Amino acid sequence: MALTLEQLNAASPEQAAQLLDGLYEHSPWIAQQALAQRPFHSLAHLKHAMAGVVRDAGRDRQLALIRAHPELAGKAMVAKTLTAESTHEQGKAGLADCTPEEFAKIQRLNAAYNAKFGFPFILAVRGPRGTGLTRREIIDTFERRLDNPPDFELPEALRNIHRIVELRLNDKFGMEPALGNLVWDWHEQLAQFSDPEFKDKGQLTVTYLTDAHRACAQLLVQVMRDSGFDEVGIDAVGNVVGVYHAGEGEKRLLTGSHYDTVRNGGKYDGRLGIFTPVACVRELARAGQRLPFGIEVVGFAEEEGQRYKATFLGSGALTGHFNPAWLDQKDADGVSMREAMQQAGLPIGDIPKVKRDPARYLGFVEVHIEQGPVLNEIDLPLGIVTSINGGVRFQCEVTGMASHAGTTPMDRRRDAAVAAAELALYIEQRAARDGDSVGTIGMLQVPGGSINVVPGRCLFSLDLRAPNDAQRDALVADVLAQLQAICERRGLHCSAEETMRAAAAPSAPGWQARWEQAVEALGVPLHRMPSGAGHDAMKLHEVMPQAMLFVRGQNSGISHNPLESTTSDDIDLAVRAFSHLLQQLAEEHT
Repeated sequence: MALTLEQLNAASPEQAAQLLDGLYEHSPWIAQQALAQRPFHSLAHLKHAMAGVVRDAGRDRQLALIRAHPELAGKAMVAKTLTAESTHEQGKAGLADCTPEEFAKIQRLNAAYNAKFGFPFILAVRGPRGTGLTRREIIDTFERRLDNPPDFELPEALRNIHRIVELRLNDKFGMEPALGNLVWDWHEQLAQFSDPEFKDKGQLTVTYLTDAHRACAQLLVQVMRDSGFDEVGIDAVGNVVGVYHAGEGEKRLLTGSHYDTVRNGGKYDGRLGIFTPVACVRELARAGQRLPFGIEVVGFAEEEGQRYKATFLGSGALTGHFNPAWLDQKDADGVSMREAMQQAGLPIGDIPKVKRDPARYLGFVEVHIEQGPVLNEIDLPLGIVTSINGGVRFQCEVTGMASHAGTTPMDRRRDAAVAAAELALYIEQRAARDGDSVGTIGMLQVPGGSINVVPGRCLFSLDLRAPNDAQRDALVADVLAQLQAICERRGLHCSAEETMRAAAAPSAPGWQARWEQAVEALGVPLHRMPSGAGHDAMKLHEVMPQAMLFVRGQNSGISHNPLESTTSDDIDLAVRAFSHLLQQLAEEHT
């Protein structure tokens, strides 16, 4: 029979400790100390309390906890001396069925890992979905993490221990994150589509209006229809739009995010903000429930600016900021946006009709994977976004003189690439002066370059961001002035074409408060944080109130990377938080 929070909260200290026995390997002190924080308001509250005990325990006790865990497919497994929990987990991952070659490789990795870090490799082998990683995934993760520096790997080991404990707690309490599993599976289905040159390498890349992009749109349409939306369609710029009508009243809540990706990106960036509200609508439809407002979920067709220079194209069309000049932009293959839209069968003449009337909407909310390490480091599944940093992007070109690398003296060179390198170092120093400003040269190339030729031309991107517009603009002015000064000193020419400008977007206080109430209702401690990344909410902010909810990412919160991940447990909490926000709104409008 499954344990309940009521039982745990009511039990004596000794009984409660016994109920939680077997969670942390040979370390009952963690549960014992966490129990002092009773009553627990939710399972998420209990999980966070125990993680907090470990975080505050000090390095020696943390190392002791890690060393209390057995090696994967190690001596304890062979000798059958693992705890029942570890036996089940390693067996479910197939580690008891390794081929001789796999077993030998894991033993070599175990030895190398112990030699480098002084503690065993810890991995939650049941994985982010709880159904188990494959042996190939386990070995690949082992090899990757062996390259981590020690100060990075110790907290990563602890985070994996907390994930192991989370899954063991789910078993004890008979809790299955059903909606989180559903949304997790939807992400896997959508990730099957990738642009060919990347799909062949096992990478995920979906850029605007490619075949993969259009296939994603069709899958989103099908998922929305299957989930009970009343209207589903694709608009003139490729946005997928689903509407769940109100029981009464005409206003709608607008929500969603983007389904395009960066090159070789992750599965959750943007897409989590589509599937989370879709799951909520699915539950409303299954219950036959209508709210006193409609729900409009938009899968924005483009946000990342990967195929064309236009960025926030999908959400920009909703705010009336689609620039017709974008239609003449060409991709790397010389295909104009106009041609791509025609090939996709989009009615270009209807683009102005995509614009929304803000008076018809209550506001815009967006759920998004954090894309950073903060929530992961503080062991919290959800975060409340207070504002989105403003940003400006440029495509830059520096022109000098190509010349022979062997015969051109160092003081006679007009090297375009060195100018870009000098600017990159300046950006690093200048952004650091503000503390919370950031600047990046993410793309850098020497067209037609050769190993023995001084670069005569260099193309690069600039991405400059700050928490408020004044700070951002000061950073931009300094960086562009420095670029000009570098080029003048080196006898070079430069140009900088602005390709994106987004204002900082503070969350609307009322909507931020609703997210806070929703998270508190789950028994999850509140954490408020700014967003350093840009989001579609920045565009909607221009015409209506907005607020965002962040969901913790795994692998130290990495994003724009194949390692981007989250767990079905954290997704489940996000879906429940969104459902709670909907119910709050319903109560306010009855």
